[in-house]
Amino acid sequence: MDVDVMEHIFLLVLVTLLSVLQNAFFALKVEKECKTSNTKSAAFERLSCAKGNCMDTYATFLAVMWCAGIGLSQVPAAFAGVVYLWVRHQYFIGYMGQTSQSTPGFLFGKRVLLFLFLMCFVGIMNFLLAQYCGSDYKEYIQTITKAASPLLLLP
Repeated sequence: MDVDVMEHIFLLVLVTLLSVLQNAFFALKVEKECKTSNTKSAAFERLSCAKGNCMDTYATFLAVMWCAGIGLSQVPAAFAGVVYLWVRHQYFIGYMGQTSQSTPGFLFGKRVLLFLFLMCFVGIMNFLLAQYCGSDYKEYIQTITKAASPLLLLP
């Protein structure tokens, strides 16, 4: 792969690989719970449901993270990706206790996905402005998103 291309997607690749490892962790937890209980216990049902919920949003997460990273800036997109993986882990662990413990992780995850979606939208709009109007605001927008991405950590 061309080194120049790899520089622009390296962080996105790392976050994607971390998400694959996280999916493997979730699957192992569900498998372990399935093997330890002969009947389908409440814990197995909760873990299975949490894994299913995480997998339902996984494709959306990957799509908006990659689009935001390529279309606008990889650093804030990768940072938001890492935050999303942390939140998704908190959601999964919260689901192991009681389903009500997972609600904060679910709401936080929605906020991260919204941030990534907005990055995608702004990146597309900037591309269209640059292509058809000759106005390129990418540097200004990248500065704003880099400054705004740490705000994702606020509860």
